[in-house]
Amino acid sequence: MDLKRKAGIIIALLFAVSIQAQDMPFRKTEIKEMMKKVADWQIAHPNKGAEHGDLSWTNAVLYVGMLDWAELAEREDGNKDYFKWLTRIGSRNGWQPDKRMYHADDIAVSQVFIDLYRKYKNKYMLNPTIARTDWVMKNPPTDNFKLDYRKPETLERWTWCDALFMAPPVYTKLYVLTGDKKYIRFMNREFKATYDYLFDKEENLFYRDWRYFDQREANGQKVFWGRGNGWVLGGLVEILKELPAKDKNRKFYETLFVKLCSRVAGLQNADGFWHASLLDPASYPSPETSCTTFIVYALAYGINEGLLDKATFLPGLVKGWNAQVSAVDADGKLGYVQPIGADPKKVTRDMTEVYGVGAFLMGGCEIYKMAK
Repeated sequence: MDLKRKAGIIIALLFAVSIQAQDMPFRKTEIKEMMKKVADWQIAHPNKGAEHGDLSWTNAVLYVGMLDWAELAEREDGNKDYFKWLTRIGSRNGWQPDKRMYHADDIAVSQVFIDLYRKYKNKYMLNPTIARTDWVMKNPPTDNFKLDYRKPETLERWTWCDALFMAPPVYTKLYVLTGDKKYIRFMNREFKATYDYLFDKEENLFYRDWRYFDQREANGQKVFWGRGNGWVLGGLVEILKELPAKDKNRKFYETLFVKLCSRVAGLQNADGFWHASLLDPASYPSPETSCTTFIVYALAYGINEGLLDKATFLPGLVKGWNAQVSAVDADGKLGYVQPIGADPKKVTRDMTEVYGVGAFLMGGCEIYKMAK
């Protein structure tokens, strides 16, 4: 081989290595240390306020992220402490979902109970969830989508977009676990009904619920809640993680996932965060980590699975992860998390919430897979 050709090959190899280094700025040790710090802070500082019971939707989201972290910690370091923490919570509550039979929020915790059953094969971890879902399917909700908090029956179906994170993954997991198609039929029907009603096909974003159809932000744009669309993306990831690649039910969710990721990726702010209002960030200038963490989770999963083009989406993912890490205090507290609510609101660094931590851990575990 002549010297000129050899030099050309060496230059090409160096260029390829340089590109790879730019593409993969993450380090596994740094990602894992950050997740441990955030997880440990949250466990040491449980929120005991309203809507924070063991079985509440707020903590259910935390548990989903904590389970991902528990798997990583056990696999990489032999640390079983996080699995023990999750198991204690389930055991002291008899592995029951929360109280309301139909409400999507009250079955969200079953996502984790199903995964713990898969690990430990303890039927008591699974049976209450089977009983709840089977009862709902035998007595399917029939109300319309006009959500009204004064009328509990209007919360029996998935009439608000965050419900698409809470309930559909439970039915998907049961379908994959048992092979019984009744679960996926019910999930498909209810998910697509919510999609048909709340998805704006012009903006390619989800309204929180029907009450926002005619509302407008200060700049005249429609009201699309950052975390609300983050909830949907997180739910889609949980569904896609379950459905096999060749499953006939997968295409709809995969197509929606790519469409929604593509839309929200273009709404990222220069600071790397997504803000509380997707189309009017100027009115809500503070960072908002609970929507940012869910979107980062979705982008990382999409890149890892080859659903999203790496060259297109990785720069935004890097900015998003670095932004949310900047919201973590030295002791591990995650800040800039919008409090419980149904629409965009003002956020400060002092604000934190368990669901923000859950999504942080979900995203961190996906980023760990691509880190060096």
